[in-house]
Parts: sequence; C-alpha cells; structure tokens
Amino acid sequence: MTGASVKVAVRVRPFNSRETGRNAKCVIQMQGNTTCISNPKQLKDGAKNFTFDYSYWSHTTAEDPSFACQKQVYKDIGEEMLLHAFEGYNVCIFAYGQTGGGKSYTMMGKQEPGQEGIIPQLCEDLFQRTGGNSDPDLNYSVEVSYMEIYCERARDLLNPKSQGTLRVREHPILGPYVEDLSKLAVTGFTDIRDLMDAGNKARTVAATNMNETSSRSHAVFTIVFTQQRRDQMTGLDTEKVSKISLVDLAGSERADSSGAKGTRLKEGANINKSLTTLGKVISALAEMQSNKKRKSDFIPYRDSVLTWLLKENLGGNSRTAMIAALSPADINYEETLSTLRYADRAKQIRCNAVINEDPNAKLIRELKGEVERLRNLLFSQGLDSSLFNFSLFVSESQQQQQPCWCSWCILLPAAAGSHSQWGHTSEWLRPSRCVL
Repeated sequence: MTGASVKVAVRVRPFNSRETGRNAKCVIQMQGNTTCISNPKQLKDGAKNFTFDYSYWSHTTAEDPSFACQKQVYKDIGEEMLLHAFEGYNVCIFAYGQTGGGKSYTMMGKQEPGQEGIIPQLCEDLFQRTGGNSDPDLNYSVEVSYMEIYCERARDLLNPKSQGTLRVREHPILGPYVEDLSKLAVTGFTDIRDLMDAGNKARTVAATNMNETSSRSHAVFTIVFTQQRRDQMTGLDTEKVSKISLVDLAGSERADSSGAKGTRLKEGANINKSLTTLGKVISALAEMQSNKKRKSDFIPYRDSVLTWLLKENLGGNSRTAMIAALSPADINYEETLSTLRYADRAKQIRCNAVINEDPNAKLIRELKGEVERLRNLLFSQGLDSSLFNFSLFVSESQQQQQPCWCSWCILLPAAAGSHSQWGHTSEWLRPSRCVL
C-alpha cells in the first residue's frame, strides 16, 4: 500500500467579456508554485499566499514566457496519472472552481489544435502507448463510461434515451458504483473521441450571468484500463485493472451573481449542496491527517451522490489530483479566495493506493523478488548462485503448498545437497520471518 498526498494545482484564466466590460482588475499573482491574492477593498492588509504543487499562469497570451498552455498542464498532471494507471493504480483528476472559472476548458478543452484538454490528451496518449506494444504476452483492453450528476441524480450520457435515474450502490470490495451504467469497449482514440462528443452534447448546460454555457451538472468520464499478461514460467494469466476517473465539477455560484431563477436556481442549490458536502469531506479528511480527528470519526460521504461516488478517490484506493480553476478579477475576489482555501485543504489529504492485481500476480512478483534477494545474498558471500535450481522456484512452490512462502522453505529441497557441501547449517539462509 502506498500513501501519497493529493496533487493540487491552481490555474488562473484570462478575463472574460463580463469582467472586461466591468473594467475588472487582476488580483492574482504567481511566482513559481506560490499563488498570491490581494483584497481589492483592503490593499493595506497585504496579499494572502498559498503554495501548491503547481501554479499555472494562463491569464495572458501564449507569447508570455510564463504562460501555461494546455499541453503543459497535461504533461505535469495528466501524464503522471496515466503512468500510475499503467502501474495498476486507480487514478482520479477533478477540476473545481466557481462558474466560468475555466474547469471545462482545462478538462475537455476545444476541438482545435493545441486547445485539447486533459481528458482527450490522456485518451490519445493512452492509445499511443498501448499501440506500440511489441510484447506478445501482454494484451490491453479499454472500456469507457460517461455520466452526469444532475440535481443529485446520476444520468448515463452514453445512453441519453434512458431517462430513468440510475441507482448508486456500494460493492464490498470495489466501493460505490452506478448500477446499469453503460460501459463500452473502445479500440482506438477515434472511438473514444466520438463517445466523448456524444456525451458532451447530451450534458445539461444553460446560460447564466456568470457563464453563457454554464455546466449545470457534474460530469464523470471513467476509463477502465485492463492489462493482461501471461507468465511464461507458470502459464498463468494475470491482470491489472486501473480505473481512471476524470471529473469536471459544476461551478460553485452565488444566486445574486449568476442571476439564477426558477429551474436555474434549483440547479444551483443542488450544485452548491454537493460542493458543500465535498468541502466537508475534504475538511474532515484533512483534520484526520493532522491528528485532529480520529479515523473512526464520521466522514459525510453519503450526504451527496458526488461525494459517495468519489469516496475511493478522496482518501481511499486512488492516486488523485485536483485542479482549482481561478478567476483573476477583483469582482470575484470572495469566490476565488474560497477556491484557494478549498484547494489548500485538499493538499493535506493522503490516499492509500494499491496496485489492482489478482493474488497470483502479486504472489509471483513477491516470490521473484525473494529469489533475486537470495541471489544477491549468495553473490555477496562469494558463492555460486547457480547451485540453486531457480527454474523450479514457482512451480515447486505451487505443488508443495508449504505453510510458509519464504524462499528458504520453497528452495530447501533443491538446495539441501549444496548446503552439506558448503559446510553450513540449515540456519544459514533461513529468513527471520520464516514461520517453520
């Protein structure tokens, strides 16, 4: 099990037309990984500083040497998470911020060269890496699903004709999942791009004062990446299965700023409810890491469909990254400061990710590691490691079914004669953890 903190990045966008029309001033500054925000009403108080894993300055044009483009964001965050998926870990990237902050642009981007977001770049990179596979013993398979959480209800974006609400259930081992959610097999980037386009067209969006194409739902694009390998020594097929969750959250908003009424107001209330619950979960997990909260204390995952589905990605079996999208304008100072504090708390969360593989694969890997350790031990003693019949290592271990799986117990029958020749006692190679 590997404990790792949630990776946190912040990204500030250019002014939009609404902010330009109101002669907004920039209150954000970035230096290295540090982000500073100044209160436009109390300049004497000085700037508030926050340090993250990455601070992306995308406020100016691409000619600015400090400008962070889409490819840079993917290279730092998306590529690292994809490599973890190849190792067999579950991974998650989610974008958070106020309405119009640039979350959808960062995650999905535009269909123009150089404007693609993290999701299409990661999918294309995945198939480029698997397409170059020259190992006949290794096979890959990819399945995708795409859903939205609208007004606390899960909806399948790849099967929009199904208007019924999908039920969220919890598997005793795999954790929360959406029952009857479409899971489609894909063989190339073209397939996955077509499914993304179809899902994006079915997603619920609407115009508000803050954003003309405001997302009124949380979107979750999931890739199930399976690696199947045949072990030539044993003839066993082993699998690693990685779940890649790419989440574009709906924007937090204030009703007076967004001008929401009627249906839009109801949508905003549900969005804020789920994001508030997400904030509570992040705060509770952060307090747990700082020893202010006991592990047995209650964490309100089930208070929202969003947090229930993200349970494993927040403090569970996952490598997770968060991207906070910021507005640079002084008129959005309160919302931007809230987003920065939100991201600062998320830094403190630690996830305990494990490689998702079947027990046989794990056992074989551990036994091979034990053999290598013994080889090195023999070599350091000036002895010939070829005296051991290492080729029988795994097959004999499976046949004998020893109560202890250490190398001494497995290799003893093959090596007993060699021991008497060396004049060593049977304790010479016995590991301290041997139970026999």
